[in-house]
Amino acid sequence: MLYAGMSLWILATLFAATIQALRFLLQKRLAVGGLSPTAATFARFVYAPPAIAAGLGLWLWSGGVLPEIRSGFWPFALSGAMSQILATICIVALFAHRSFAVGIAFSKVTVLLTVLTGFVVLGETVTRPALAAMAVGMGGVLILSVPAAGGWQVFNRAAALGLGAAAFFAVSAVGYRGASLAVASDAPLLRAAVTLGLVTLVQTAVLGIWLGLRDPAGLLAVFARWRVTLAVGATSLLGSLGWFTAYTLQNAAYVNAVGQVELIFSILISWLILGERQSPREWAGIALIGASVAVLVILRG
Repeated sequence: MLYAGMSLWILATLFAATIQALRFLLQKRLAVGGLSPTAATFARFVYAPPAIAAGLGLWLWSGGVLPEIRSGFWPFALSGAMSQILATICIVALFAHRSFAVGIAFSKVTVLLTVLTGFVVLGETVTRPALAAMAVGMGGVLILSVPAAGGWQVFNRAAALGLGAAAFFAVSAVGYRGASLAVASDAPLLRAAVTLGLVTLVQTAVLGIWLGLRDPAGLLAVFARWRVTLAVGATSLLGSLGWFTAYTLQNAAYVNAVGQVELIFSILISWLILGERQSPREWAGIALIGASVAVLVILRG
């Protein structure tokens, strides 16, 4: 039973990481095409609530019952929702400073921050060997924080955006795990769908109001460029279902650690689609992060 559960969370994480790499590619194109980071982030959430509502409607029509939402759900859900908005804005803004693959790699310091946040908020811990493997990944992130030119200046705007994204992603991961655990159901996908539906509804409302007041042109552009933004929304929805399912089944730190395989997909996208090339130093940092992921998968296997 334990093996089956672990297999499911690993598969859900791998699926989510693959889809997320594609979604970030689409968001980079939106950002490069003139859409603000906030508007590009809004495109991620706006199409999700109707799709999830339709899916849950089919569930009810087929005789299913929606699970009870226990106390404690909303503090976790709201903290996760707001943190994810800020994290996505940071990572989209980062694309303007560094290559696609390096931008994704920056955000992977989330793993270590998730360990700390998970321990403080949920009391969850990881083993010492796993923590050591995560530290190796952190070394790779520090290498990636160095610009391609300009010496070993670690603290720069790109580093600030990357670390900011990582911190917010860590809080959102733990928040989503806490929220999904407060949904009274034994079906991981149903718990994930209910949590995701409520969270994205809040995120859509908050960002829609913000853009309406501060960037109405960006708000209109999201719908005017519906072909790309709809693809962003679809990949976001599928990826989020994978992440939420994994968070339901496993410690968020381990989920995020295995999710670093997204780097492999982002490198392929960066190389084959965007025509970007990594420097030897960037390859070294990416290799350290990749090795960290491989060790963690072995430890958990």
